[in-house]
Amino acid sequence: MRNRDAFDELCVTLALIADAAAVFGGLMAAVWIRFYSGWIPLRHAIPPLDPYWLWAGSGTVLSLLLFQSLGLYRRPQVGSFAERVPRLLRATGWLVLLLFAFAEAVRVEPPLSRAVVILSFFTTFLVLLVQRQLLFVVESELARKLGRARTVVMLGDAETAARLIGALDWEPRLRLRPDGFFHTGAPPPDDLLPEGQVRGGLDAFYARLAADPPDEVVLTDPGLDRDTLMQVMLRCSQSLTAFKMVPDMFRILTSRVQIENLHGIPLLGVERMPLDILGNRILKRAEDIAGALVGLLAAVPVVLIFAPLIRRTSPGPVFYRQVRCGEGGRPFTIVKLRTMREGAESGTGPVWASPEDPRVTPLGRFLRRWNLDELPQFWNVLKGDMSLVGPRPERPHFVEQFKEDVGRYMWRHRFKPGLTGWAQVNG
Repeated sequence: MRNRDAFDELCVTLALIADAAAVFGGLMAAVWIRFYSGWIPLRHAIPPLDPYWLWAGSGTVLSLLLFQSLGLYRRPQVGSFAERVPRLLRATGWLVLLLFAFAEAVRVEPPLSRAVVILSFFTTFLVLLVQRQLLFVVESELARKLGRARTVVMLGDAETAARLIGALDWEPRLRLRPDGFFHTGAPPPDDLLPEGQVRGGLDAFYARLAADPPDEVVLTDPGLDRDTLMQVMLRCSQSLTAFKMVPDMFRILTSRVQIENLHGIPLLGVERMPLDILGNRILKRAEDIAGALVGLLAAVPVVLIFAPLIRRTSPGPVFYRQVRCGEGGRPFTIVKLRTMREGAESGTGPVWASPEDPRVTPLGRFLRRWNLDELPQFWNVLKGDMSLVGPRPERPHFVEQFKEDVGRYMWRHRFKPGLTGWAQVNG
């Protein structure tokens, strides 16, 4: 997928807020029923509420972590609301079991009421059920009003493609707009697909990927020969286009499979990456900001020492700026301490660096040996162009070469490039 859909992130954020409110309200509703409603006779005086506020607050935080682990925040949603009720019931059950253990482990005076814990299962599940049903409707209506912002191209069998087009009409939350069908065999009958959807064969499909990549490609011909299938997957990878297919031999090609059911049509795709999850990205960004601030503070004395030396030993600016490819293949300007002569590539164009590169100044060799020239990139991390850890960014000139020669090379651009990554750690 080339770009994460902001609508999905909005839905996840709304779900987190709504779940937190529902769980806290459901837990405290159990306290109210037990002690304040008058429905259950009291044998003792009403206990202080402070332990129950702590219990409900802890349960709210725990519920968000638990719901995340059970996939309740996976977006976009597909299917009916009824399909989600068993998972919601299981999540509530696990939550109450953990809260029961919490109530037994934490000894307060007076002790937490077991009746409250038991009641909390019913109150929390009921509040969550109503809240999730409302949220389900709200997400569907928002998706319909915002329209279908993402494009999907289908390749292969026309009958299956026709079924998929019909299924997409029933799933507005996917926000997928059919934008062309390309056949792998004989052209389909004129009346099988909507007018204007048939765009040609494989050559036309490859041309479309190169000129105007869609957000997703769905292969509806699982019987496609292996070589062609691998070529299709490679072209999708090069264009940062998500690839899915109606199942058959895809299980053989990859073990990281995510199965979706779209109105009776199973779709297989590559499993979501950890950073596709909003919470993980927020955590990583917080780490990047903290690390960049510390790194910049550490870099100041180094830059102050070496800036005048760079000026004196080689004419030109202290800092070197170069365009690199970042997240989504978008260009950004990287900042480094200059280690080469000014205009080193003016006559040759982009050239791959070598261990004894004659373009590097003597001081530059020292800076490169200890990676001191990379310190200004903490500014790129703070700006959000880069991350502390990730694949190193490359120049557009070399990206165009590597994406043809290195399998799945372009998938490194799904996320932010980093100051350091696997290649640097492994020398």
